[in-house]
Amino acid sequence: MYITDLSKAEQIIPEMEGAKDIIKQVPLSKNNGAPVFSFRVFTIKPGGYTPSHKHPFEHMNYIIKGKGVLVMNDEEHPVKQGDFALVLPNEQHQYKNASDNEDFVMICAVPEEYE
Repeated sequence: MYITDLSKAEQIIPEMEGAKDIIKQVPLSKNNGAPVFSFRVFTIKPGGYTPSHKHPFEHMNYIIKGKGVLVMNDEEHPVKQGDFALVLPNEQHQYKNASDNEDFVMICAVPEEYE
């Protein structure tokens, strides 16, 4: 068993082409003994976004705070605190913060070998 607090997870500014104003934290991963999934937390600052990308595994996301959009196939789908989103393998996707003054924060669960 392993218990932690998000405030203890290192804040990393990813160097990813097409990303703007995001912070990544990894509170649970293979480094903590997780055998299947990694939980990552992304904070997207106002005006920020993740890169538009795709990969051969699913994302399972939970919106902790704020409001944003999930862009898929050039179509924006609103998401807000309390929403869950499933991005299937090989779906082109991007998250954007839809607020001018509030962080957009989400959990992103991925297979542990990806993290």
